[in-house]
Amino acid sequence: MMNHAEIARDLFYEGYNCAQAVFCAFTDVTGYDLATSARMASSFGAGIGRLRETCGVVSAAALVLGIRYGYDDPADPEAKTRHYARVREFVERFRAKNATINCRELLTNAGLAPESGGTPEARTEEFYKRRPCLRLVQDAAGLLDEFLR
Repeated sequence: MMNHAEIARDLFYEGYNCAQAVFCAFTDVTGYDLATSARMASSFGAGIGRLRETCGVVSAAALVLGIRYGYDDPADPEAKTRHYARVREFVERFRAKNATINCRELLTNAGLAPESGGTPEARTEEFYKRRPCLRLVQDAAGLLDEFLR
């Protein structure tokens, strides 16, 4: 049986964006089907709509954490505090491993000159070789698995 990092990797290779690959890998946790999960996470790819801001894998992980541990009572400040602390802990662990959670910086750190907007780059063998996205997808899914244990 594959773990979530392997599932996320395979989904990314199928063409799902970074956020979709992570979020869709956790359908067994969220209870959403693949199509709904893909739509829910679609806006977060490439740093939110290819703006190169918060990395899509981090946004997707926050969505999973919210579905699993989030609060729904606005009058429960303790639940809100606990949930935000959990999200911050995930983000800090991701940042410790990758230096940043910003898409543009992650790409720049990999020696790329990221562009915002426009059409997403075609998924070729060269794309997968030079971009850190596949590794980041796997990092986020693996780290998220640690949080869910």
